[in-house]
Amino acid sequence: MTGYLIFWAIVLVVSVIAEAVTFQFVTIWFAVGALAAAFAAVSGVPLLTQAILFTVVSALFLCATRPLVRKLKVKNVLPTNMEAEIGKIATVTEEISNEANTGRIRIGGVNWKARSFDGKDYSVGENVCVEKISGTTAYVSMAENSYLKEESL
Repeated sequence: MTGYLIFWAIVLVVSVIAEAVTFQFVTIWFAVGALAAAFAAVSGVPLLTQAILFTVVSALFLCATRPLVRKLKVKNVLPTNMEAEIGKIATVTEEISNEANTGRIRIGGVNWKARSFDGKDYSVGENVCVEKISGTTAYVSMAENSYLKEESL
């Protein structure tokens, strides 16, 4: 009985720690199931019954609370500064050359380290489109519509 109680206590603690680390409501249901199984272990219920209780309580708790969790989940995530820059038109302020490992652009008054997304070199003053951002580097390609420069700066 004590061994089973310790086992369920470990399952409970690991589930709670995993939930605290992820904040994704992934393991909280198992923590509740482990708590129910631990009570069964204290009552002297056989291990097979404890395991069935753990499974049933976890599944029921999951089915009962998952729709509520989905409703409470934030749906409209605002892009970060980095993500908001993707697709914008920027102006080259330092020649972009992947081979020479050089390049800077200006987006909305902010200077970014830049590399060519398509492998081409770009001269100072050219308009480029931000394709992706990795760390502090913007990867750019040729801007199709240079008239967009004023809208994004």
